[in-house]
Amino acid sequence: MTASDDSVIRIGTRGSLLATTQAGTIRDQLIERGHRAELVIITTEGDRSSQPVAEIGVGVFTAALREAIAAGQVDMAVHSYKDLPTAFDERFVIAAVPRRGDPRDALVARDGLVLGELPAGSVIGTSSVRRAAQLRALGLGLEIRPLRGNLDTRLNRVSSGDLDAIVVARAGLARLGRLGDVTETLEPVQMVPAPAQGALALECRAGDSGLAALLAGFDDPDSRIAVTAERTLLADLEAGCSAPVGAIAEVVESIDDDGRVFEELSLRACVAAVDGSDVIRASGIGNPGRPAELGLSVAAELFELGAREVMSIGLA
Repeated sequence: MTASDDSVIRIGTRGSLLATTQAGTIRDQLIERGHRAELVIITTEGDRSSQPVAEIGVGVFTAALREAIAAGQVDMAVHSYKDLPTAFDERFVIAAVPRRGDPRDALVARDGLVLGELPAGSVIGTSSVRRAAQLRALGLGLEIRPLRGNLDTRLNRVSSGDLDAIVVARAGLARLGRLGDVTETLEPVQMVPAPAQGALALECRAGDSGLAALLAGFDDPDSRIAVTAERTLLADLEAGCSAPVGAIAEVVESIDDDGRVFEELSLRACVAAVDGSDVIRASGIGNPGRPAELGLSVAAELFELGAREVMSIGLA
């Protein structure tokens, strides 16, 4: 399609409430800008399986959406960016990274408790190997259990007493209007978020220049820069979205010796052993115009500190 087409822009999305809410926001904004748009629900392997994400592999929530784009079933897809594989696929282009939501993780615990107030032996649910590894590394004596299902299902497991707490992405709760359930927002010093957490990716066919140009109007440069640094680090570590790797980048203002304000790109990252026995951290500052360079630099530091060995601890 071209930007001048009067045809309906078909937006592929998973069927979960969070996914359709995220995609629906983009649909509504397209309509507000004078374009016709509709959602097309695509069932993915991740939706069909009840296995832990770490076992069914990277891309389980995005592969079917991408194939629907390639087959012409939909024109574009709205992904949770952290679910996309880092490997380049020449068939597609990330036409826009809208302004990122809060990248931090959030705790939802019984009785309004924060993490440090949970008694030893408390049962915490999470779908993420990264979160589980970092929780174990805190040494609080928590019992970590795998958690699948949509956000309402996860929240209900706390309110029903089945779990003492869950850890989920804060951005997802915000998009569903459920921030009132948060008992503690976990700062990166406690738990480093997943690379690209809180960010969306608007993807279309590489040859669809008209739609790509239209979607470019949704792009937030600072969000794209930060996510590029984080995902470059993840790719260089040869780790997928289910690996115990955390990374958070942000464009920040600094002042030079002459009092002039300029922008820098900050990147903090960690690699944790699955069993929580070790966590290594690295950070760096770079030029916002070269985010991939910073991602590679911090990844190199993690390798020097033993990232490869740490990531292998606790794996079969």
